[in-house]
Amino acid sequence: MTATPVLVLLDHAPDGTLRAPVRELLTLARDLAGDAGVHGVWAGDQDVAAARPVLAAQGVTAVHRLVTDADPHVSDVLADGLQAALAATGSTLLLLVSSFENKEAAARLAVRTGAGVVTDVDGLTLEDGRVVAHKTVLAGTWTTRCAVTTPTAVVTVKANAVPAQDAPAPSDPRVEDLPVAVRPSSTRVTVVERSEHAASGRPDLGSANVVVVGGRGTEGDFSPVEELADVLGGAVGATRVATDEGWIGHDAQIGQTGVTVSPRLYVGAGVSGAVHHRGGMQASGTIVAVNSDPDAPIFEIADFGIVGDLFTVLPQTAAELRRLQG
Repeated sequence: MTATPVLVLLDHAPDGTLRAPVRELLTLARDLAGDAGVHGVWAGDQDVAAARPVLAAQGVTAVHRLVTDADPHVSDVLADGLQAALAATGSTLLLLVSSFENKEAAARLAVRTGAGVVTDVDGLTLEDGRVVAHKTVLAGTWTTRCAVTTPTAVVTVKANAVPAQDAPAPSDPRVEDLPVAVRPSSTRVTVVERSEHAASGRPDLGSANVVVVGGRGTEGDFSPVEELADVLGGAVGATRVATDEGWIGHDAQIGQTGVTVSPRLYVGAGVSGAVHHRGGMQASGTIVAVNSDPDAPIFEIADFGIVGDLFTVLPQTAAELRRLQG
């Protein structure tokens, strides 16, 4: 157990509700902290009230709301706020959800404080008082253990790495304002415009429990992929070829130069399994591959493989699932 509270950055939507992976981080933090407790860090002007039921169910002791006139969506500003939270609580372990924005802020924070930083972690343990992170590297071909040798550790954790579980007893988290002195250099970048994607009704790709992916084999027709994803309540992803061809937006790209996913269930349709794609999905729980080419590399890592036409297999699967769901 840690001697100081474990800090967790509370990623939230514009309406103040917590993003799904945060519950997983709070569960992990609670296991590591023991009696030291879990504290949350809240960045943004949104009211904490919408998140309070989840925070209470997770046993969070306190929430530190960063107070600053600067925009916390800027990574430098967020790093300033996280540094203030570490100093105010004396915490030696900060957990963040793995995302492009959070990994950038974590890196900046580590440079400023001399903390050890590990990103895209699959698991976390304490061994002889030292934080040890478990992660896959080299396109998912190796599993490593990274021991943090500095007094403070900053760790970003992949979504779906830990099953979320409520605390044995709920808490009554107190909310405290934490003034943040933002460095002048942190305000050199400002947000001039922000636009939101049209809601698709599907979960976020990076944190979805189920991801259905289309590749070159779709030949641009993603309708079977989208249909199966909707039946399963999952997200839709794509390979680099599919996004480069303009068949789907680049924000759906999975791989070393795209989004890294680790869902409980990954379904690849018409996906060959090139190394740059495997690097972004090989940590998935169960991998199902549908491809007409029996020699496709993805079958080497698939738990279940179907050699067949995706335009036949996926609609039949969706129809059978609907029948079973009643």
